[in-house]
Amino acid sequence: MSKISATSSENATRISGLVYILVILIGVLKVNFIEPAIASSGSSDLGASILANEVLFRTGIACEIVMYLLVIVLSIALYTILKPVAKNLALSALYFRFGEAIIGTASIILSGLIPLLLLNEEPALEDTLLQTLIGSFLNLRIAGMNIVLIFIGVGGTIYCYLFYISWFVPRMLATWGIITYLSMFILGFLNILIPNRPDIIEIVLFSFGGIFEVIFGFWLLFKGVNIDKWKGITNQVVQ
Repeated sequence: MSKISATSSENATRISGLVYILVILIGVLKVNFIEPAIASSGSSDLGASILANEVLFRTGIACEIVMYLLVIVLSIALYTILKPVAKNLALSALYFRFGEAIIGTASIILSGLIPLLLLNEEPALEDTLLQTLIGSFLNLRIAGMNIVLIFIGVGGTIYCYLFYISWFVPRMLATWGIITYLSMFILGFLNILIPNRPDIIEIVLFSFGGIFEVIFGFWLLFKGVNIDKWKGITNQVVQ
């Protein structure tokens, strides 16, 4: 039974590492290639810009859906690894990361799929009203992302705290994670309270967080967790 549990934890660790890396790669693809390509159309007409790049726009939506599906997989895998440390805390982190996926998916529906439906329907609205509606729905993505950041911040901080107290990974790496996700939590509220804050703050924090998730992902994928520490904590729970 112990060997089965250890194998399950090791598999969950590899899955977590791979998913961390995939999420970052998909995010980079969307932010650095898909979104700039859509924006480069140069049209001030939002509807025309979307329709001119509809395949890219739909690809961006698909990327986000895949990302949130991966977040669910990641959350379950991390919960599997960390529940022997503190089951209730690990479960709380799981719920927050699930909340992130739910809110993120809802924002995709509102800011991506609804504008497409409006644009592909027979024209029943005057152009000015249509542009206003599309603009409002697209702005909902920004508002939704701020809430998502808060949920990421709480869930991610709890998971990294559990890695820190368990010594499953080097404490320096776990500390970096705690700082990263706390900064996401603060950034979410900062964006709500001070919407006109300097963009450099978001760029720096996202870059800092992205680098952490790539390094942490590679660590989990190739180094894994300290299995002796994991077995020790698991045995204490069983006893």
